[in-house]
Amino acid sequence: MVCFSELYRRYIPMVYGLCLKYLGNKADAEDAVMDLFEDVSQKITQYEIQHFHTWLYSVARNHCLQRLRKGNKAFFVQFDEAVMENGSFFTLLDGDHSDDEEASALAFCMNELGEEQRRSIEYFYYHDKSYADIVTLTGFTLDKVKSYIQNGKRNLKNCVRRILEVQLNR
Repeated sequence: MVCFSELYRRYIPMVYGLCLKYLGNKADAEDAVMDLFEDVSQKITQYEIQHFHTWLYSVARNHCLQRLRKGNKAFFVQFDEAVMENGSFFTLLDGDHSDDEEASALAFCMNELGEEQRRSIEYFYYHDKSYADIVTLTGFTLDKVKSYIQNGKRNLKNCVRRILEVQLNR
């Protein structure tokens, strides 16, 4: 139970944010999170989970979609590209490392990115700016912003993995 409470503490922001994006209001998102973690506490022993973060993201997304379908009401979920981009960013640091190690590696790797990629990623992920906002703030074209974010994420992921592997092999 102690392990599950740590998982809850660690992943509640991601799950709540995802539920809020899909369901559109705080009350429904809070209810969904509570239901979801109750379900996950029972389901977790039934699966051999390689990457918990990725698995939980998929379970949470499916849970929200089920809630929407059960509502039997017409709904429109606006999926801007920011939501889709953030989904894969959440899996960037999946692994057996402490939060401090991951944060340190991420900070180091952010500084290793080229200026355009670093600025685009900072605006997008840390300041919740849309692609259009980033275009306005930087003067980059929309295609360049999308490219900088996509390539920057890939470069960050590779860099963080290299650093964490070195730390693990010490």
